[in-house]
Amino acid sequence: MRYAIGVDLGGSHVTAGIIGEDGSINGQHELDLSDLAFPAVLEALVSVIGKALTDSGKAVAIGIGSPGNIDHDDGVVRYSPNFGWENAPLGSTLAKRFDVPVKVGNDARCATLGEYAFGTGSGTKDFVLLTLGTGIGGGIVAGGELLLGNDFGAGEIGHHQIRPTDGFICGCGKIGCFEAQASGMGLIRHAAAVAASFPKSTLLSMPPEKLGSKKIRKAAQAGNAHALAAWKNYASDLALGLANIVAFVNPQRIALGGGVSTAGEFMLDAVRARVDELTTMVPRGRTEIAVAKLGNDAGQVGAALMAFRGRLSARP
Repeated sequence: MRYAIGVDLGGSHVTAGIIGEDGSINGQHELDLSDLAFPAVLEALVSVIGKALTDSGKAVAIGIGSPGNIDHDDGVVRYSPNFGWENAPLGSTLAKRFDVPVKVGNDARCATLGEYAFGTGSGTKDFVLLTLGTGIGGGIVAGGELLLGNDFGAGEIGHHQIRPTDGFICGCGKIGCFEAQASGMGLIRHAAAVAASFPKSTLLSMPPEKLGSKKIRKAAQAGNAHALAAWKNYASDLALGLANIVAFVNPQRIALGGGVSTAGEFMLDAVRARVDELTTMVPRGRTEIAVAKLGNDAGQVGAALMAFRGRLSARP
């Protein structure tokens, strides 16, 4: 079996996996990031990729999923707000360090490719992945092809506005983006927004910086009134965004990944019925909403598949 190195570059760490053509993960190396300047991240990438290449024996290619708008033809990260990069020559710089081909693609689109080929999207032609973490990433497969867009910007699902007049301010500068309302950070914001109605809430006894989305979700599952109120508002916004995706794309299946998706059926039960209620122009109940199977490994698997194929494409 041939192997490629699949790299998932995130805002806090970078992971390089040794990925087989069948999507199997045969080893991983991970390194935390403290400095997001291009030279520092580059050295971290060289370190983890080098170790993965050594362990693999002879990987045929390297694929890197990076945040930002990326020219997939030359591997230039045109703009990455999370890293503060503009026109960073990631692909060409790494290609000079390693004696194998290097391909660079958007991290969320790589994750979509991995989940489509080997996860929840398997067997579909029309598929959407959403990664619900600090923000919302995603990607769209339509008619069996991964949509990239005119300037490689297709799939920025998190930045369509669902509460443009009364929502939270998004990191992109707009008001009420899907990401601002329905990401992990959105759940924290919903908890803060209703806190005044629950002055004795146990959630208020901890420092705000310790109040993560996982704590709120677990408190809601345990019946905490404050957490349940926040979760209800969060789920309403998540369902609204999902219903919009159904209208935009009419997919056979939507997979929810990322940290918030660990809520599993508790989350799915909160949104499925509401999505159906909000669906009007296509038959209701025809889009399956499920939890992504590959979890945090989807980005590595998809990046490696991109490397095998020499392009970011859902078609072999």
